[in-house]
Amino acid sequence: MLAKYLLSFTQNPKNDILSGLTVALALIPEAVAFSFVAGIDPLVGLYGAFIMGIITALFGGRPGMISGATGAMAVVMVHLIQKGNEVGISLAEPVEYLGLQWLFITLLFVGAIQIMAGVFKLGKFVRLIPHPVMMGFVNGLAIVIFLSQLGLFKESRGTVPQWLNGLDLWVMLALVGLTMGIMFGLPKLTKKLPAALIAIIVVACITIFGGLDVSTVGSFIRDGGGSGLKGSLPVFQTQIFTFIDTISGHWDLILSTAFLLAAVGLIESLMTLNLIDEMTETRGSGNRECVAQGGANMLNGLFGGMGGCAMIGQSIINVSSGGRGRLSGATAAIALLCFVLFGAPLIEQIPIAALVGVMFMVVIGTFAWSSFRILHKIPVADAIVLITVSAVTVWQDLAIAVLVGVIMSALVFAWKSATMIRARKRIKEDGTKVYEIWGPLFFGSTTAFNSKFDVSTDPNAVEIDFIESKISDHSGVEAVRNIANKYLDSGKQVKLTHLSPDCKALLLKWNPEFETIIEDSVEDPRYYVVTNTLDADV
Repeated sequence: MLAKYLLSFTQNPKNDILSGLTVALALIPEAVAFSFVAGIDPLVGLYGAFIMGIITALFGGRPGMISGATGAMAVVMVHLIQKGNEVGISLAEPVEYLGLQWLFITLLFVGAIQIMAGVFKLGKFVRLIPHPVMMGFVNGLAIVIFLSQLGLFKESRGTVPQWLNGLDLWVMLALVGLTMGIMFGLPKLTKKLPAALIAIIVVACITIFGGLDVSTVGSFIRDGGGSGLKGSLPVFQTQIFTFIDTISGHWDLILSTAFLLAAVGLIESLMTLNLIDEMTETRGSGNRECVAQGGANMLNGLFGGMGGCAMIGQSIINVSSGGRGRLSGATAAIALLCFVLFGAPLIEQIPIAALVGVMFMVVIGTFAWSSFRILHKIPVADAIVLITVSAVTVWQDLAIAVLVGVIMSALVFAWKSATMIRARKRIKEDGTKVYEIWGPLFFGSTTAFNSKFDVSTDPNAVEIDFIESKISDHSGVEAVRNIANKYLDSGKQVKLTHLSPDCKALLLKWNPEFETIIEDSVEDPRYYVVTNTLDADV
């Protein structure tokens, strides 16, 4: 086990360290921007990115995957923080920024929920997400990343940000284009250096030594209301335990937000894990990632971080730059903390245009361009799912989009399976009519199953053979019971053959008299029925 962990830590230290530094630079504006979205101090977002990054890098289920403060979770936090601040103002002894303390308390519950998801091995269910949903998610995500970067083409003028124009716009576009050009061309010359890091350094040198007046990381933080990047080490938030009594009457908000944050975080993290698995042709552990994410979020609550989950854009930057080991994620997290502690003046001079160019290249690399080519070749239902998931990801958020896509795919599967049930009919020499059922019998196919029989005109002896069918759920068992009772009520003989032991037990539980019409055979299939109506003593 130790040897396997050490092997996952790094196989190429140079690539992991350089790619980690690149990711650290890209993490700063993202963490700051999402802090503004949530309505909290940028340092809280940076601390959250550090804690999430270091814990998941060392203990997570996917080497090379980057975690930090994310927009999907920031949007969920907003209402909780605002409500907490309102309550803080209304107290007899007003508490400033009480919403932030509530967030820290909520993150403790978020972490516990995510750890339980890993303990009960719920992470494996990400493997059930259909491919059209995955492609739609990737495309929608690329569009979201692209749209989020457009806001950086604005500058603050008074109270309302205005789009850049004139020379400022052309300089911004030129720097973004230069960054993208370096990232596109450098790998064709050499792959020994991470193209994203070199592009950021080159563009930063041009703006610093050229004296160009452009938007930088420092100006971005100050325009958003922050005081700067400089900070200290995260400290233990002992005060949160003194604010628990302020939650009285608001536990429903705390717990509902915790479950929503946990769900959004796990869905985004496990989807990212699946995507990085495909890119690297390796396989991570979803359950281990759940536990690591939960532990990191609990530490965020205890040490004043914003909380978060896996970051798809930064993970793709890392993998594309050669970061495949745990060292890359650990380097990114430690470098981010070092920037906050020691390198703030230097990092604040990095032009936003360089980071926008990097994210634009991520968009190009993330978008599944092949979906345009195959859209007219795949089934119409799959195409609709793909487009719908992409649209909902942009319109709402990732978690809702994936849920919608999975439900749509499940309904399509149920519909197709419902049309597959067949009944071959033949007459035996003794006059018995045999129905040979073929295909799955479940809630979606019971109507089609019932339509196969003609009780009034059938002969006095009927046999229903399930050798080529599988009864999947309670609805299927109920359909068999109802059709058998119809024949018995009409005074006809009916025999049920090749049922599984589970089906027989369920039928005999409801109708003990069926013991005379159920035939046992060595050829009976063995499978379980998805139902909770069977008592343990049956």
